[in-house]
Amino acid sequence: MSDYSFYDRDMSWLGFNYRVLLEARSPKVPILERLRFAAIYSSNLDEFFRVRVAHLRSIAEIDKKKINKAANLKEGLITEIHQEVSRQLTKYGEALDEILSELRKVNICFPDQVSDLKEDSQKELHTYFKTKVLAYLRPFISDFTKHEPFLNNQQLYLALRLKKGEDETFGYVNIPSDALPRFYLIKEEEKSFFVFLDDIIRANIDSVFKEYEVLECKSIKLNKDADLNIDDEYSGDLTKKIEKQIEKRNLGKPSRFLFDKSISDSLLSSLHDTFNLDDKDLVPGGKRHNLNDFFQVFNPTEKNIEYERQKPVGNKEVGESDSILSLIEKKDLLFHFPYQSYDYVLEFFNEAAVDPQVEEIYVTFYRMAKDSVIGEALISAANNGKKVIVFMELKARFDEANNIFWAKRLKKSGVEIVYSIPGLKVHAKVALVRKKIGGTYWSYGFFGTGNLNEKTAKIYCDHGLLSSDREMTDELLKVFQFLHKKEKPEAFKNLLVSQFNAVDGFTALIDQEIANKKAGKKAHIIIKLNNLEEKGMIEKLYEAAEAGVKVELLARSICCLVPETAGIPVTRLVDRYLEHARVFYFWNDGEETVYMGSSDWMSRNLFRRVEVCFPIKNESLKKQVMDIVHLQLNDNTNSVRLDENLNNIPVENSGEKINAQSSTYELVKEWNS
Repeated sequence: MSDYSFYDRDMSWLGFNYRVLLEARSPKVPILERLRFAAIYSSNLDEFFRVRVAHLRSIAEIDKKKINKAANLKEGLITEIHQEVSRQLTKYGEALDEILSELRKVNICFPDQVSDLKEDSQKELHTYFKTKVLAYLRPFISDFTKHEPFLNNQQLYLALRLKKGEDETFGYVNIPSDALPRFYLIKEEEKSFFVFLDDIIRANIDSVFKEYEVLECKSIKLNKDADLNIDDEYSGDLTKKIEKQIEKRNLGKPSRFLFDKSISDSLLSSLHDTFNLDDKDLVPGGKRHNLNDFFQVFNPTEKNIEYERQKPVGNKEVGESDSILSLIEKKDLLFHFPYQSYDYVLEFFNEAAVDPQVEEIYVTFYRMAKDSVIGEALISAANNGKKVIVFMELKARFDEANNIFWAKRLKKSGVEIVYSIPGLKVHAKVALVRKKIGGTYWSYGFFGTGNLNEKTAKIYCDHGLLSSDREMTDELLKVFQFLHKKEKPEAFKNLLVSQFNAVDGFTALIDQEIANKKAGKKAHIIIKLNNLEEKGMIEKLYEAAEAGVKVELLARSICCLVPETAGIPVTRLVDRYLEHARVFYFWNDGEETVYMGSSDWMSRNLFRRVEVCFPIKNESLKKQVMDIVHLQLNDNTNSVRLDENLNNIPVENSGEKINAQSSTYELVKEWNS
């Protein structure tokens, strides 16, 4: 084949987010979980406009200045994105109506307005407004205030058309959902009412604009470009530079202006002119925005409207051992999150912090938990006189402030902090503990597919390997020496590390399958990723499939490979947990090779980040990984197949129902019984 086909990455991502929306509409999903999927969809879309659409706009503007044909292509893509989003938002509105209707059946209600409640409830809300809400309101009137009109990024507002005497003007007031809960719970007999903060303000709006008659009151929200512009060749204090850029995030260019579609032309025109909006920024929507706040809704009843809680499966060997480090010396340990508790990883760091023979600890952080137990363990280790070196990625989008907070706290406690590298992000999920016994160092490595973050480990499907394998830990030390001292490492033979051997290593593994197939042998490749975008790797998969190699893909989010191009099936799995692990399987003439790691096959991961992928050497653990992957490939309840038009086609359910995530939980229990 001479010409390969590729999906557009942004349209592919929209297809993934639509798959999330389908969960919000699925009658198989408990009703409160459906509301949470609706919240996830809303949150995802918000970030998409703040980052991707803003990025496309910037490129189009630059290309226009260069009189570049690419500008027209980008403008066309932006138009296509808006059309698809508009189509999806219609479905989103239908889904939300269905969900709220079903919730009413179990006496959970979201009143349209405060006046729908009983008089005592209205009085309670009025008191809440006067004593709490009013303190956080910042009203603006166009012909009165001395302040320049300004809308904060992501902030909710009520826009108003006001009248005083014979004169009309406009104003707005913030909905302080960044400082107060979005919902206020009111109980009326057997019913629970979650009242929007927006509606509490609406009900009292006359007391905010006392000298005006309120003719109109509509909700609005402005998304702005959220990317930080940090020069690759920076000098000086990077922390201060990023902190300044975080402040500037609120000053970014508009990327989407959401407004209640029932708004008058007069009020919309005033907002359009005041905030210098482009017509393509205008996106009509419903009465309320920021519906990711539905995450705040909890179950106030005793009814079964959520997923049944799955108690994390214990590891019998770790539970019976006094020392997890001693256990790792004897064998590799592989954990499957969230089916197993992240406490074992915490135990690893906690023991290292107090073990008198441990001398050095190295860790990479991309997204730290806000209340990180691992961070506390590292502070303890430093206080105990150990050499602790942490590589903190300060450019992790939307986690910059939290990472800076932890970097400063760790540094103050004696931890050596190594910051971002020019031109690179460090996305590897690894740690290394070095223990001196006699005159010999023992090394213990943590190799993960997900962030060292105990909070996300409860909802993300990831794997974590603890190993004292000498070859792997020696190479992991080389990675940390590169990050710490910028020493170029010698060739890696076990680990596949972006910037060094990842692309060549994966290419060689694919080429070996092609060669085996051409030699008349069995050849099989299974790749599980979050995102598949890098054209070079996609072309290698096309080449393998054309040579007759059996190629199967699990791609949760972006997938630029077109299934019909070479007959490669692409499975997308969306369920109660977020599938996040990356797994790379090669038949290798019966000597099955399995790698896992932090790297998707995107240009940024393979060429502009430091990623670590690692082999699973133990045959029993290798089988565990592939048993889970095969469950996902055979799932016929929550998986879909992508077609040539980016559609999510449900897998035909013939015979026994297979749900990969519930079956994985049972498997993990069996392995640890």
